[in-house]
Amino acid sequence: MNYEKWLKELESKEMDRRGFIGATGKTAMATALAFTIPSSFAKDHAQASPKFSNYPFTLGVASGDPLPDGVVLWTRLAPEPFAKDGRGGMIQRNFPVHWEVAEDKNFHKIVRRGTEVATPEFGHSVHAEVHGLKPGREYYYRFKAGKEISTVGRTKTAPVFGTHVDTLSFAFASCQAWIGGNYAAYRDMVKEDLDFVVHLGDYTYEKGSTESLADFRLNHALYKTSPDLQAAHAKFPFIVTFDDHEIENNWADEHSQPDGEESNKHFMEMRANAFQAYYEHLPLRMRSKPHGANMMLYRKFTFGDLAEFNVMDTRQYRDDQVSEGFPGATREPEALDPSRTMMGSDQEQWLLHNLSNSNARWNVLAQQTIMAQFDYDNGPGISVNHDQWDGYAGERAQVLNFIEQRQPSNPVVISGDWHSSWVNDLKSDFSNPDSATVATEFVGTSISSGCGWAREVEAALPENPHVKFFNGDMRGYVRCHVTHDSWKSDYRVVSSAGDPNARAYTLTSWEVENGRPGAKSIQSSPENKVRGTVEK
Repeated sequence: MNYEKWLKELESKEMDRRGFIGATGKTAMATALAFTIPSSFAKDHAQASPKFSNYPFTLGVASGDPLPDGVVLWTRLAPEPFAKDGRGGMIQRNFPVHWEVAEDKNFHKIVRRGTEVATPEFGHSVHAEVHGLKPGREYYYRFKAGKEISTVGRTKTAPVFGTHVDTLSFAFASCQAWIGGNYAAYRDMVKEDLDFVVHLGDYTYEKGSTESLADFRLNHALYKTSPDLQAAHAKFPFIVTFDDHEIENNWADEHSQPDGEESNKHFMEMRANAFQAYYEHLPLRMRSKPHGANMMLYRKFTFGDLAEFNVMDTRQYRDDQVSEGFPGATREPEALDPSRTMMGSDQEQWLLHNLSNSNARWNVLAQQTIMAQFDYDNGPGISVNHDQWDGYAGERAQVLNFIEQRQPSNPVVISGDWHSSWVNDLKSDFSNPDSATVATEFVGTSISSGCGWAREVEAALPENPHVKFFNGDMRGYVRCHVTHDSWKSDYRVVSSAGDPNARAYTLTSWEVENGRPGAKSIQSSPENKVRGTVEK
């Protein structure tokens, strides 16, 4: 499908406004009506025929969290997205927002429709949880508020649990520092035929002055005005989780980077604001709606009998880092303490339970920071980054030992955070290169954020034989194609992160065979002989 041409056709076409809600005949019989009423509705009735100062769907549309019978649909009413009060140019009233889901992009066969009430308490955002759809099917959706109609989005449901699925294609991405609206990597991604996208964190980057709810709303709104990011959300359902920069660099549970009692108290207020703005701007279900400074974000997605994704949260429950050295520092003894946690006990038990009981061919840990050990010291000592799993090596050893003993089918870890491309063997004993490889880790580079520490990584690669590929100079994402026989990861990069006309290509491709942990190189572009590429 030529997505850009398709999107332009939909945007330029005059839609039948009277027919948006008034379905008749067979269409009406096939349509289910939903209506969500927030707690404030009884006190402040929704404005029946709202009028807006400008087009209200300036931040686009999105879908996410695909299940076999449905998805969540997102938009936010923001006719003035950069209004300084963070309200998007909306008055403090409730507004009805209608939605439709169809089997065709022209909406000739509408299968579900409903109404949500967008409230000022949550920035007039909409999270419509649609049910009753067919599994493994492509659908199209749109919103209407007053007389205004959104652009059309495409989404796809997951296959039924346990049913046989031949193939699955998805991409994972992370770290998209703002570069003026142009994201060449997303512009390339929308040309792909993907079932979904996993975003592993650093969806936005905080500024020094980002503290209030209005501040975080404005920062998200800025990112959401990117036409390339909007196009990716409109093309694919997203499965998202956060890392640190959605709030503050290297935060850990209740601990701010500038640690201290007063600083941490202020941080928890800031965290509540950041969580709310994150929820308001992403396609998340009601279960993930934050309660103050707490937000349930780890969750599981199963795609037939082929793949199960454990989407993790390694920020909200972790112990504070024992060292802030960058990119590495002498490993502190506390890092080896198995009682130190990155996941928290509840999430760890959830993860191990899922791995024990999964019947999927591939079992995925979708999480934030590099799981493999990486020693930055070229001498006899060990220097690690304590913000990554190396700072929680005791817990990592427990997880990898569990995998080695219980042997869930084909564990694969996908990671972000480090603005660079890696392929890692996850070893039962990182100090012994001959020890068993128990899982494979694919680390994706950033969409746009730079890697100023790439030379330090390159210098230390001889000390880390389990790192099979590294490139710190190229921006992009990872495209994955999964079958029952193999997992293939293509590292898609662009010649310039912020150039909308930048050329994209596959830097390198790696494959994991069913039943054989550890990836093998299957393709390397001649263009990967750039500075910063190391392949073993």
